[in-house]
Amino acid sequence: MPLAIKQLASSIVWCMAIDVLDDTFQKEVIDKSMIFPVIVDLWAPWCGPCKTLGPILEKLVAATKGQVILAKVDVDKCPQIAQAFQAQSIPAVYAMKDGKILDGFVGAQPEHVVSEFVNRLLPEVIAVDIKALLAKGDEASLRQALEAEPANEAVVIALAELLVARNDCSAALEILKTIPETERVRVVVAAARAAFVPADDYDRVLTELLERVKSDDVAKQNYLDVLEKMGPNDPRTSGYRKKLTTRLF
Repeated sequence: MPLAIKQLASSIVWCMAIDVLDDTFQKEVIDKSMIFPVIVDLWAPWCGPCKTLGPILEKLVAATKGQVILAKVDVDKCPQIAQAFQAQSIPAVYAMKDGKILDGFVGAQPEHVVSEFVNRLLPEVIAVDIKALLAKGDEASLRQALEAEPANEAVVIALAELLVARNDCSAALEILKTIPETERVRVVVAAARAAFVPADDYDRVLTELLERVKSDDVAKQNYLDVLEKMGPNDPRTSGYRKKLTTRLF
């Protein structure tokens, strides 16, 4: 996306309902419709149905988080715009893209109808098959899945395990921070922090750490991480846990 378009996008994300006048219509509606869908709401302060429809439009457009813009046109102040749309009554609502009218309706409508109208303007969401990407298991696939579902625990853990396997433990730990701590997450976190310990060297490392666990919190955490990495199925785990308890208490 060109820089000018990015700047325009960032400037209107926080201003999704714009009051438009005859002399600003080109800039605020036509020009912006070249980038985003623009909904033009023709209304007037004396129009009862307009007061009902307006807040619904504003809420639904705000929910698009900048993907759709709402242009409010007071027909009493903007006779040229009202004439251009040939509006016979208000409220009259039109959707524009690339300078052309795509859709529209006249009169106050229930929220579900307005919601469908707004949603038709949103860009098509490309479906991502998370299971298929997990099955592939390569980094590119896992990062694609993560982009689609950043809070998916299975995706985060799979990517973190891949990073740990290639010894990029700091990156793995950063990714794991983005999801709530669960038993599965704790295991991978421990594996990342204890990656420095080879599987055939657990006994030596644990014996050395045990001497310092009572006075050294880092040693204690390293000891626990190694036990977590070993897992409950290792016959040595329970014995080393008992030794830790004895040393601490």
